[in-house]
Amino acid sequence: MDEYFNNTLQSCGLVPIVEPEVSQDGDHDLEECQRITEKVLATVYKALNDHHVYLEGTLLKPSMVTAGKNSTKKYSVEQVARATVVTLRRTVPTAVPGIMFLSGGHSEENSTIYLNAINRVELYKPWALSFSYGRALQSSVLRAWKGDKANDEQARKEYIRLAKQNSRASLGKYEVAA
Repeated sequence: MDEYFNNTLQSCGLVPIVEPEVSQDGDHDLEECQRITEKVLATVYKALNDHHVYLEGTLLKPSMVTAGKNSTKKYSVEQVARATVVTLRRTVPTAVPGIMFLSGGHSEENSTIYLNAINRVELYKPWALSFSYGRALQSSVLRAWKGDKANDEQARKEYIRLAKQNSRASLGKYEVAA
């Protein structure tokens, strides 16, 4: 076993979930988000290395690389996906087993579409790329439920629908319904 593992709380079964998020609030463009995200991730992984964290026993939960909500520049889904993958390739060690994206305030549909496109980028990606969404798995479920027990089944069906489409997106196999 790696000597680092034996010197950390990970040896007690804890899994560090690293969750640096670059906010989509603001008017920054895609390139600025990419630059800042690279700087943040490089700093985070330097600190993890300095503290002898066993990277094979961690997960990364970042936001996707996107322009700010108030940016005047608009980018394609493919541009966002490529910027995200390039950023990860530049900063995240291959020892990290998985990257679980935050929805970061994006809509349910955009979160799914971005995840799908990220998994379709034709660049080497040594990590599992999946999702750890909050709002992007809750909004329409809560709207269906409305706090009424009579709506439990409809809410459950909506949650399963969202989970399945994001599962497909984590494989790059999500197809937008016509």
